[in-house]
Amino acid sequence: MLDPWFNRTYPLKHVKKLLYWPWAEYRVLRDAAAVFFTSEEERRLARESFSPYNCNEIVVNYGTAAPDADLAAARENFFNNFPSLRGKRFLLYLGRLHEKKGCDLLIESFVQTRPAGGAAGHLVIAGPAGHQDYLQRLKTLAADAETSITFCGMLSGNLKWGAFSAADAFVLPSHQENFGIAVVEALACGTPVLISNKVNIWREIVNDGAGFADEDDPAGITRLLKLWIDMSAAERDTMRANARACFERRFEINRATDSLLRVLEEHVGK
Repeated sequence: MLDPWFNRTYPLKHVKKLLYWPWAEYRVLRDAAAVFFTSEEERRLARESFSPYNCNEIVVNYGTAAPDADLAAARENFFNNFPSLRGKRFLLYLGRLHEKKGCDLLIESFVQTRPAGGAAGHLVIAGPAGHQDYLQRLKTLAADAETSITFCGMLSGNLKWGAFSAADAFVLPSHQENFGIAVVEALACGTPVLISNKVNIWREIVNDGAGFADEDDPAGITRLLKLWIDMSAAERDTMRANARACFERRFEINRATDSLLRVLEEHVGK
């Protein structure tokens, strides 16, 4: 909640927070032995929201477990449930359908850039709708793509891993994302990610060659899709290998545990 996006998006709430910040939250952070952040970007952005601001900032790894499913079997299960997608190369959005996630941007950019078949020829939108009005808005936008966009509803368990594993790439054009567990789950399946630079782990992913990042606006998301479309098959295969390696090096849950324990031993010990 220290991300400045919230202040810009909800200015009246920001005014209220400013009233009690110096007397409450500021002191909580100032007096803490350490304040944990899950990425360098999250730490950097937190400094921009309120003043005064003073705390002992420490970045600790965060992550999730590798899929506990046979990915080949999970893919088959996914295609059995959505047979119209079998044999198609598709981009995947998986998460809550909410304005903050930029789902409308994704659909609009996809409609503009999709080639006939091939890479990014189909888009799968999976996840629960926060508001039915927003879902209807997305479906109205998707109507321009005829049958090239599939809404799957919420996916979990084996179906979720099957979707991640079967996708050509995972897309998250979010306007604000402190970490992005779905991004890391995609990497765990060896699936490259196309994300906005408002997903706070974007630098780590780009540096590892595990995906692309750009602005959270129509031009930025369109550039992301075109980058993926224009890649050669060999380049995509390399990025898939990089995606899995990025997960194992940075985001696998045991890495996160080790990072947290090191920090606790150092600061609680004092």
